[in-house]
Amino acid sequence: MSVVRSPLPEEHLKVVADALQGALVDLVDLHLVGKQIHWTVVGPRFRTIHLQLDEVVATTRDHADTVAERASALGVAPDGRAQTVAATSGVATVKDGWTEDTQAITTLVDALGAVITRMRERIRATDEPDPVTQDILIELTRDLEKHHWMFQAENGGLRA
Repeated sequence: MSVVRSPLPEEHLKVVADALQGALVDLVDLHLVGKQIHWTVVGPRFRTIHLQLDEVVATTRDHADTVAERASALGVAPDGRAQTVAATSGVATVKDGWTEDTQAITTLVDALGAVITRMRERIRATDEPDPVTQDILIELTRDLEKHHWMFQAENGGLRA
């Protein structure tokens, strides 16, 4: 039961709700991946990576809030609980222990790439049902793609 009623037709609302929930989960997990690497990165590029990760984390947190509030505005209860994120995220698990700087770059670039790919699918899915949600997804994907580019460029395109 929802106390908020969406103006979207039910069949459109289902597509949009799935897109928003998937986006929320991926953003929450990307935030957690960023913080885990932030806390464990070691190596000659420590400072650069450490500071860049704070920027990625801030972006994901801000966009996660926007996505969750959009879902709420449409009468869909967002679910960012740990068990939901763990069960449905498209982001790979971060390895245990310390993370060498080159591995940190690879892990984050791969995580960003996976989320960007899924966001682009959601952008396509929401084109007809809800251009407002699509616009939110386009904006956040633009920001993630900028981090994806900058992280690689700043760190010389390093791949482990």
